[in-house]
Amino acid sequence: GWMHDTLRYMSLDPIFRKYHHNQLTFAIWYAFTENFVLPLSHDEVVHGKGSLLGKLPGDIWQKMAGLRLLLAYMYTLPGKKLLFMGAEIAQWKEWNHDEQLDWVLLEFPFHSGVQRFVRHLNRLYRALPALHQVDFDPAGFQWENCFDSEQSVVSFFRRDKEGREVLVVLNATPVPRHEYIVGVPRPGVWRELLNSDAAWYGGSNLGNAGAVTAWEGPVREFPYGVHLTLPPLAAVVLCHEGCCPPDWGAM
Repeated sequence: GWMHDTLRYMSLDPIFRKYHHNQLTFAIWYAFTENFVLPLSHDEVVHGKGSLLGKLPGDIWQKMAGLRLLLAYMYTLPGKKLLFMGAEIAQWKEWNHDEQLDWVLLEFPFHSGVQRFVRHLNRLYRALPALHQVDFDPAGFQWENCFDSEQSVVSFFRRDKEGREVLVVLNATPVPRHEYIVGVPRPGVWRELLNSDAAWYGGSNLGNAGAVTAWEGPVREFPYGVHLTLPPLAAVVLCHEGCCPPDWGAM
């Protein structure tokens, strides 16, 4: 269900995504009834279905940004991950069991940028228990805002067993959002651990200069708030400075 809803949503022109916002949010309503795997599987990249990259709308820049956004969404949601070969280098062709992957693509910056992004997603996933420790219990997830369909933005928290949070904000349009308000549970500095729009991934390098400082709210049900810059077709992952892994700067 998650895979089909998500791929239908991501295949839409971003101008229409606000009318299908529930396809991005619905999976959480049943996510904790079973032990789920979130697959981007081989079934979706064979028999004329095209590659993941080929399903995404827009020019090459938007397709690459959309793929990074899709991968960040999968990695940060509750549920274990399955990423089929080829997606990590943004392969254009669908998978063919008689051929090797198109490794030559890594000579091009957009493709090596996606590979670098997947590598950093794996590091971040391993470094932050909040992203993997409480996958099958509602205590490991909380929406910050799942209702901003007009701007096609969703924001949520992941939590570990100690209650340490990771904030994830996804912008599913090519429109940058400046001074976007998000509620947070802690005062102080929130560090930007990952930004899928960073230049070293092939993005436009729009972001939050590494950190933002919370101000006293309330914002929705949270006592504090932050102003974020949301890059186009991008995901940002933040962690309170008191909860960040010691080597967060190396992410």
